[in-house]
Formats: sequence, C-alpha cells, structure tokens
Amino acid sequence: MTAHPATEAAIRVRGLEKSYGKVEVLCGVDFDVARGSIFALLGSNGAGKTTVVRILSTLLKADAGTASVNGFDVATQAADVRESISLTGQFAAVDEILSGRENLVLVARLRHLENPHAVADDLLGRFSLTDAGTRRVSTYSGGMRRRLDIAMSLIGNSPVIFLDEPTTGLDPEARVEVWETVKQLAGDGTTVLLTTQYLNEAEQLADRIAILHQGRIIANGTLTELKQLLPPATVEYVEKQPTLEEVFLAIVGGSHKRSDNGAAKSGDTSDATGTSN
Repeated sequence: MTAHPATEAAIRVRGLEKSYGKVEVLCGVDFDVARGSIFALLGSNGAGKTTVVRILSTLLKADAGTASVNGFDVATQAADVRESISLTGQFAAVDEILSGRENLVLVARLRHLENPHAVADDLLGRFSLTDAGTRRVSTYSGGMRRRLDIAMSLIGNSPVIFLDEPTTGLDPEARVEVWETVKQLAGDGTTVLLTTQYLNEAEQLADRIAILHQGRIIANGTLTELKQLLPPATVEYVEKQPTLEEVFLAIVGGSHKRSDNGAAKSGDTSDATGTSN
C-alpha cells in the first residue's frame, strides 16, 4: 500500500448501482469526499445509505459503477481498501464481558501492533474512558459504548472511517458525546463518511452533505449551498423559543454532569451498572 496525494479525493464514487432482485437500491450514485473532511450521506430509512457504505468497505459488490477509497479501487484492490479504512456500524460491536481496555488490547493484537497495552491506554485517554477502562463494558452507558466502539475502529490509524448512523438509539447527551468525538477525528486529519437520518446531526458535523433519495443523490453541497436552493428568506420578527433538546441539555447539564464512569457526579443515585434510578 502506497501513500496518495493530499489533493486526491479520499473517496470517489461514480455511477454506483445496486439492486436486490427487482428492487433498485442505488441507481447511479456519484460523489467525492475530500481528505480530512466530514461528509454526511443523508437519507430516510431504506434510501440506500448502508448499501453505499457496504460497497465502499468491500463487504458488498456493486452491480455497476466504480468507487475508490484512499486511491484504491474497491473492486480490484479490496485488500488495500480494507487496510485504509475502519467501519463502525449502526450498533456498537463491543464485547460486554471484557473491560474497555481488554476490548482495545484484543483489537490491537489482532492488528499485530506493537505494545497493544500502550495503544489501549492512549485511546482510553483520547476518548475520556481512562477511569472506566478496567470496568466491564456491560456497565457502560450507551454513549460510552459508542465512544469505545469508535476508539476500537481507530486502532491502526486508518485514514478513512465510515460511521453508519452512529447515534441511532442514543440519548441527547450521548449523541453530543459522539458528535464531539467525530469532530476530533476530522480535526486530527481523518476522513469521515457519516450516514445519518438526523438532519441536525448532518448540520452540526458535516463539511458537505449529500441527500440520497430513491437511490440517487439529489443534492450535494455545503450547508450554505443547500440553503441557497430555497427561495431567499424574508425578514420577520420571530421570538426564538428553545427546543426541547436545548431545555433537556440545559437542565441535565446544569444539575449534574456525567463523569467518566457513566454516572452522575451529584444529585443522582446509580446502581452498579451506571444507570440512574
């Protein structure tokens, strides 16, 4: 595997097609993802987002079209593609019997890295899981499990990471934790392709947003560019009211903050699993 120029797109997709029987899932998908950026693939359930990720990660073959990741063709250079990527699916793929640290050490050993314990300790620190590192993952909160899952996917410093609906089923606090993690990844130079059905998630995170609908990309651009597709806004006086999510986070964040072990620091009682009573 060789390095590729920084000016080359990290992901390039042209005319991607995929059908399951008579059902057309992808009908000629095209997009590029710049290196070190966050690209959100936005669409409703069944739009084909996961199918795109599965093709790009070499888990599924396209019926037509081409795609490259880190300069490698997904069809003819699958091994090189797999060395270049990490994939985090819709559900955290962690071993609940093991501790967080043991999960990380296991993956580091499978990737044949030197000093897997040091790798695990570094990632625990980066993802604010050091204090919980020796605890079984079964005691972790949803946000902590997802952070651990993403940390595991980063072992080996893959230049490209796929996050397939990473915040599905998480509460507002956990979702914000994952958002901060994704921002940090891009800040460190990792290319992130994020699939989501949450509009605010794409708005918060993405440098560019593509809308996938009925198997086709029907819009692709920055948030500013996409807003320009609508008629110019009219100026009106509107009293802005806080959203329910803003109210929730303000109340919870003001009364007690989550600590590293998933429990509240004050004003809360928790059982041994870190769930609130």
